[in-house]
Amino acid sequence: MSTAPMYLTHFGLQEPPFRITPHPAFFYAGANRGATLDALLYAVTSGEGIVKVVGEVGSGKTMLCRMLIDRLGGRVDIVYLANPSYARDEILFAIADELQLDIAGLRQGAVMRLLQDNLIERYANNRQVVVLIDEAHAMPPESLEEIRLLSNLESGHHKLLQLVLFGQPELDATLAQNSMRQLRERIVHAFELEPLRRADVGQYLQFRLRAAGYKGPENFAPAAVRLLADASEGLTRRINILADKALLAAFADNTYQIEARHVQRAIDDSQFGSRHPVWRKAAWLLASALGCLALGWLGGMWMASRHPAAPVPAPVSSASKAVPKGINAVQTPAAKLSPPVLEVKSGAVSGLKDEQWLSQADAAHFTIQLLLAPASKPAALDEFVEQAARLVPRDQLHVYRAVRQGTGYVGVVYGEFADRRAASQALAALPAPLQVNRPIFRTFAGIRKEIQSP
Repeated sequence: MSTAPMYLTHFGLQEPPFRITPHPAFFYAGANRGATLDALLYAVTSGEGIVKVVGEVGSGKTMLCRMLIDRLGGRVDIVYLANPSYARDEILFAIADELQLDIAGLRQGAVMRLLQDNLIERYANNRQVVVLIDEAHAMPPESLEEIRLLSNLESGHHKLLQLVLFGQPELDATLAQNSMRQLRERIVHAFELEPLRRADVGQYLQFRLRAAGYKGPENFAPAAVRLLADASEGLTRRINILADKALLAAFADNTYQIEARHVQRAIDDSQFGSRHPVWRKAAWLLASALGCLALGWLGGMWMASRHPAAPVPAPVSSASKAVPKGINAVQTPAAKLSPPVLEVKSGAVSGLKDEQWLSQADAAHFTIQLLLAPASKPAALDEFVEQAARLVPRDQLHVYRAVRQGTGYVGVVYGEFADRRAASQALAALPAPLQVNRPIFRTFAGIRKEIQSP
């Protein structure tokens, strides 16, 4: 007899209760999840603008998206885009292809006209088209700008295309950029999936067990629930993984009660857990304080000492900015920048404050933004810069300063690249600890505009 049937039979289950693949029967409506789904359904069907859903890794965004698809009903045509690396001109073709339009051999302008005509026809037949974009936090800014343009498609006073962005908190950091303000203003509804509180974790565990056919008494001891809640940080994917392993540990002990020791075995068997509880708590508080310094970055800092730096394509040297053949580089005169005066009492960051380099760079060239964080946290900024300097050449690290709504920010950028392809290759080749914070590539023209904007 295999392990899985014995595990199910032991607890009287009809199916595994804690699988991580989304299943509508296991949607937990507590902890404001059900209310969020209802509000999301209203926001989508009202068709007034772009909708945004943000949540940490493993917080339940995919499950919410699946429930949304199931609840939208037959009169809605769903387009689901799961690839965050779509280039700007690829998104339009992807949507048209999902709607089964004949776009073979057509250029972008013709595809846009064909799509608009098709959307008008669908609207006339009382059908709504909803585009769900997963992993939106990883989309290049240029692709997000295309999303904004697609949101302009309308007939009279009605939007022809309803867009929903699902992403991690890094999406908010991207949208906070000055260059994203037009897209940001088109987001009419925003939802956030917060981690489950400790009081919700026990109810969540029992709900999943009952949904899988369990009919016995509550079998997770209070101490086991507390330990599991702390180790998972309230993230449903982590809860599922740890709970499943804890059930296996209880089965191995031939007991029906899941104790703290079983959860501890699950923690020890997982890549995450309570081995560093103080570090995790500090990471959570720092992420809340900084906003865009999320848990992923702090995890990357922990990983840095354990992962050697991967080779990164060399940026354009300051002495000779080579441009690939066939591209005519337009050399713009050095812009005179007047960055806001910020008190950044930070050794590592202060050593990189060189707006002259930024003003002399070709406006059409690209750089990689590794971090954008409040200037009021110099210690965290210093730590990031020092860590980054061990992974990429320090002389290719630079900073710029900007003010948004009265708050000073410091941007840390890496290198100068002659075209988008070179920047994209360098972005993909960044060492893992620098990838965790979801870096993006930007043009120098865009950064200058951000600095000079009030």
